[in-house]
Amino acid sequence: MRSARVLDGALGGSDMYIRWIGTGLATVGLASTLGVAAVRARAEIDLPIQARVLPITGAAALPPRAPVRRIVFGDSLLGASGALRAHFVFPSEIPDLIPGDTATHAESWPVSGGIAGHQFTFLPRRAFSLKVGSWVNGYYVGYWPGERRGIHSAAYANPTSFIEVTPANEDTYVSEHFQLRDFVTHDQSRVWPKYLVLREALLDKLELVLQDLTTYGINTSHVVVLSGFRTPAYNYALGDASGRARESRHQYGDAADIIIDADGNGRMDDLNLDGRVDAGDVRVIERAVERVERRYPDLVGGLGLYDAMGPHGPFAHIDVRGEVKRWTGSPRALALATRDAHATRVGGCYATGRSAILCASVRSRIP
Repeated sequence: MRSARVLDGALGGSDMYIRWIGTGLATVGLASTLGVAAVRARAEIDLPIQARVLPITGAAALPPRAPVRRIVFGDSLLGASGALRAHFVFPSEIPDLIPGDTATHAESWPVSGGIAGHQFTFLPRRAFSLKVGSWVNGYYVGYWPGERRGIHSAAYANPTSFIEVTPANEDTYVSEHFQLRDFVTHDQSRVWPKYLVLREALLDKLELVLQDLTTYGINTSHVVVLSGFRTPAYNYALGDASGRARESRHQYGDAADIIIDADGNGRMDDLNLDGRVDAGDVRVIERAVERVERRYPDLVGGLGLYDAMGPHGPFAHIDVRGEVKRWTGSPRALALATRDAHATRVGGCYATGRSAILCASVRSRIP
């Protein structure tokens, strides 16, 4: 009898133990469920309206919280200048940018209705992996410095992609003053498609400089890009096999040599209205660049002022390399040389510090 009571007590204790465990598990489960719900609710607050929320359990995706809406493009695509007219995208992005458009092999995708009343176009980018050896789809480019040796800063890393240029899209305006073809390397005229690297930040800075000049009464209706993107092969062939120009910013799509030629005679205009076309005219551009860089520090870069080095007369090199660099081939450098013991003469051109090697009197050394 006593054994039976002991056994019943043991069984009763076991039942209580089991019930206690069950109650604990139920409590933990409820807390976990509430925690998951709280985490999911918090996550949803930070998600865009069309986002899908995946359950913590890994089950199938929940339906969208709201129908996917057509993207409304804002003024940000027009840049700080408001003058950008194109954006470079991978074709796989087009269905998301323009719902219903699945033409991923097109050469351009105009935005219906434009942006803020301006015509606007998406242009195709291709991955850097398309490059095989010295070639990109039959277009000869050579090797970037970073492919052959170490680089001294991220600014000289290999490009991540190329912009594909075809006869059908080369006349597309990428900004108010410039067309895509203005930046193509000056070789391989019969090879299509062509490929280039071009940063929208450069276009934005150029347009801001032109807008600044306009406020001072200068006619900027026609601007000529003497040199935009240069393939490494073309840059190397210009003749500088050893200097810093081997790492020219033109290879990275963030530099352009320009003249303002509103009168259409193929030469720099008389911007300072002194009756001559000389170094004084590129100094007018210099002052505009300085003002723009003070207002937009994210667009700082190099500025090179060159005297006449061919039929186009003096011109300005402008880039957005991310650090301030200055060099000049103008008479102003003569005075500079007397004040700075580090000024270096290179073929009649003076510059200071590390910029000295960028200064030269022949086109093959333009950075």
